[in-house]
Amino acid sequence: MKAVDVINKVKDLNELAETLKGVRQSGKTVVHCHGVFDLIHPGHIRHFEAAKREGDVLVVTITQDQFVNKGPGRPVFNQRLRAESVAALQWVDFVAINRWPSAVEAITLLKPSVYVKGGEYAAPENDVTGMIVQEEEAVTAGGGRMHFTNEITFSSTELLNTHFDVYPDDAQAFLKGFRQRYSAGAVIKQLDRLRKLKVLVIGETIIDEYHYCQAMGKSPKELLVTTKYLREEVFAGGVLACANHVAGFCEDVHLVTCLGSKNSHEEFVRTHLKPNVTAQLFHRDDSSTIVKRRYVDHAFLSKMFEVCFLDDSAVPSHIERDLCAYLKSVLGEYDVVLVADYGHGLLGADTIGQLCAGARFLAVNTQTNSANAGYNLITKYPRADFLCIDEPEMRLACHDRVNDLRKLMTRTAAQLHSRRAVVTRGHLGCMSYSAEEGFFEIPVFSSKIVDRVGAGDAYLSVAAPCVASGMPMDLVGFVGNAVGALAVRIVGNRSAVEPVPLYKFITALLK
Repeated sequence: MKAVDVINKVKDLNELAETLKGVRQSGKTVVHCHGVFDLIHPGHIRHFEAAKREGDVLVVTITQDQFVNKGPGRPVFNQRLRAESVAALQWVDFVAINRWPSAVEAITLLKPSVYVKGGEYAAPENDVTGMIVQEEEAVTAGGGRMHFTNEITFSSTELLNTHFDVYPDDAQAFLKGFRQRYSAGAVIKQLDRLRKLKVLVIGETIIDEYHYCQAMGKSPKELLVTTKYLREEVFAGGVLACANHVAGFCEDVHLVTCLGSKNSHEEFVRTHLKPNVTAQLFHRDDSSTIVKRRYVDHAFLSKMFEVCFLDDSAVPSHIERDLCAYLKSVLGEYDVVLVADYGHGLLGADTIGQLCAGARFLAVNTQTNSANAGYNLITKYPRADFLCIDEPEMRLACHDRVNDLRKLMTRTAAQLHSRRAVVTRGHLGCMSYSAEEGFFEIPVFSSKIVDRVGAGDAYLSVAAPCVASGMPMDLVGFVGNAVGALAVRIVGNRSAVEPVPLYKFITALLK
């Protein structure tokens, strides 16, 4: 009988809205709570009990799985289980799963007389999402009021981190020590300070196309697998993605890049940059804008084949002259210059020389890919204040496959007159280094990968301003790996890594 009661308490959001109309017409007061409620604990029980005292009917909306921004591995329990767990509590009359990322729309739909949050939300400045103010406005607009409970508090995240294997073993061990040195609030405060940095981003524009296909089987006449085209997506990749990542954390971002005059995709480029990114676009008449077209299995996102539309020869000399002249005139205005060098011809020797001579703080990534393997090495830069590459790229630059990575990083950093460096290592996490602090090894914080494309760009884009702001390198490595864990859950460059999900993830990691 109790199981039937629980099931009947869980309702569709629209159905619940209709039910509450009748409740209000009968003169009863509707009270509304909202949250993730991933692990029900005594704090939640006290919270619901206190909320029920504010009215007659208590409804609880649950954050949908896809909107639980607490990082990889969360929620531990899916939305249906979480809804049924809450519905099993005697103080709760109805439960619904929210359809939207925030509670604002649900509040507008349900029109509660009282909207109840925990006491930790009473100070809006402590809410990393910034949504509590909008929630209060929605409640007030519907004729209701806010109420904050002051009950015993626990943290679902802290309990899950302690008693569940939410993160890999090496990450658990690392975080246990890291939490002794840094709190989530202190880390977020340092990240907030990045907003005032002025950043110039330079590199090649890449248009990423994902053509989703379904394998139909082997052709009876040819040695090939025939695939059926289903749909496609187009993403702003390459340096465009870097600019968009940075723009979430820094208010003033300037992009310098080059498009081809043939099939320039300029309208796409301009409309897919964030509003706080200004762009200086150069055009080369001898080629088209770079497009990388990937054919992807739609079910598992496995990449089957890639076609590149690119001319990776050096830009014409007159373009390089104009580019150098422009850089000379503007570099001094920026706190950080971020170079995303994909080795496709934009960044020649003269441009590199101008960047090294004029940038106040120069962060460099040189990428090894199928078009430039062995030719696009970090050592072509005579100077970098911060270098950020992956381990194969570091080993290629040093012509060394076997020796200790620390020796290679020290040697390369000295060669580039760099006092800060990070080498990303895939499933092994990253190694960060500074001449003053030495080396730090930071493990990965997620073993679930949706798509690796763009993860390195996201890491570089957030890590570079962190280094420029003076963050310790163990913290830079931690933030970078948190960014990477979020980035590998994004298909291609469908979206940038944003501050609020990152802050929530950092808070979850450091509980």
